[in-house]
Amino acid sequence: MSILVTGVAGFIGSHLVERLLQNKYDVIGVDNYDDFYGKNIKLKNLSKSIVNENFYFIEGDIRNINELKMIFEKYEIDFVIHLAAKAGVRPSILDPVGYYNTNVIGTLNILEVMKEHNCNKMIFASSSSVYGNNKKIPFSEEDSVDNPISPYAATKKAGELLCHTYHHLYGFDIFCLRFFTVYGPRQRPDLAIHKFAKLILENKPIPYYGDGSTERDYTYIDDIIEGIIGAIKNLRGYDIFNLGESKAISLSKMVSAIENAIGKKAVLAKLPLQSGDVEKTYADISKANELLNYIPKFSFEEGINKFINWFIINN
Repeated sequence: MSILVTGVAGFIGSHLVERLLQNKYDVIGVDNYDDFYGKNIKLKNLSKSIVNENFYFIEGDIRNINELKMIFEKYEIDFVIHLAAKAGVRPSILDPVGYYNTNVIGTLNILEVMKEHNCNKMIFASSSSVYGNNKKIPFSEEDSVDNPISPYAATKKAGELLCHTYHHLYGFDIFCLRFFTVYGPRQRPDLAIHKFAKLILENKPIPYYGDGSTERDYTYIDDIIEGIIGAIKNLRGYDIFNLGESKAISLSKMVSAIENAIGKKAVLAKLPLQSGDVEKTYADISKANELLNYIPKFSFEEGINKFINWFIINN
């Protein structure tokens, strides 16, 4: 089976392509090397996969439907895993139009080209941010997600709706996977765990928003990859799944875990909470457990230690 992976040079995409190649899939990877962070990082992410004869890389942009058409004309694609997106809550507040163009129009372009080429199977990377400040804990796929609090979250909800529309009109099989704060080796440099580790090692203060009580359901990259593999194996119809660890870790506990792994105390630069940030994320993963056989294996402390070991070697 040939699988097209968009956003293949990113954090999750580069880990996923390695696993797909191990499973003997042919993988066509697309990435536009968005300048949100350095191209050199993305090239390094792909260094292991790029030498594999079953991996075909194209530098392309999902906002350009003609580029997508050329890819589908050149390769026989059976399945799409759509990871490409402008990511991040706070940057989306500064650039809502750019986020809409990539995350909504880009997704629509992919669905349209799939329709034209009779490719009707897709996994769509959504986000826990769609839940906003949901008061019901843990977050369930059945909860209302009609009140996003950032442009990024709104674009991810829009993507889910587009996927459902193409399932309804054209019989596409699509699973939307709501990722909960993914971390681990190759994590984007703008994300808190990566940023904090770097600043602590450099003896610089870390930006510490609020009183430390905000909580996130941190999910180790290997567990996310297993969830995607489970979705590939069980794809049928349209559905939405949470992929998290189902544990909420406070900001203060997260910082302590990094301090313990590094063996060094952080200097805190205390700041007010940021607009668009949710107070807490916490995934109910019972549905993914039952239907995708999704069973997270990495504790937060174990995952942090693995990340710090990678970070020290690679920086």
